[in-house]
Amino acid sequence: MAGSLNKVLLIGRLGADPEIKQMVNGKSVARLSLATSQSWKDKNTGEKKEKTEWHRIVVFNEGLVSVVQQYLKKGAQIYVEGQLTTRKWKDEQSGQDKYSTEIVIQGYNSSLTMLGGGNPGGSISNDNTQSNNDDMSQISNDMDDEIPF
Repeated sequence: MAGSLNKVLLIGRLGADPEIKQMVNGKSVARLSLATSQSWKDKNTGEKKEKTEWHRIVVFNEGLVSVVQQYLKKGAQIYVEGQLTTRKWKDEQSGQDKYSTEIVIQGYNSSLTMLGGGNPGGSISNDNTQSNNDDMSQISNDMDDEIPF
């Protein structure tokens, strides 16, 4: 289908340490929970309001998975570019079909960039994998909320 685009761009903070799993084929996959927030002032009450959205990020690129495992921790701020994908799976307990919508970082035109934490320009992409070895110890504790999934 010509003229369609499936591209997601997000900047947010990790709500938990990355989860690294081995697939059946022996390759590793990283799963991230990314929080994006928006805040505004209520016009009627003047009260500050905030809304947080949670996004599931899945990284299939082997090079990116090892960098994610080594450098990213809960609270790290990242920028991701990927594709929106909905996956169908069976719940083992109920046997019912379940669906998950995820941002997939795989192949060309996807990237993950570490922001903040003394890491200027530490970009990691599938086109040209690189990382900056600066200390990631300045991670914010703003994201201590429980992850809803």
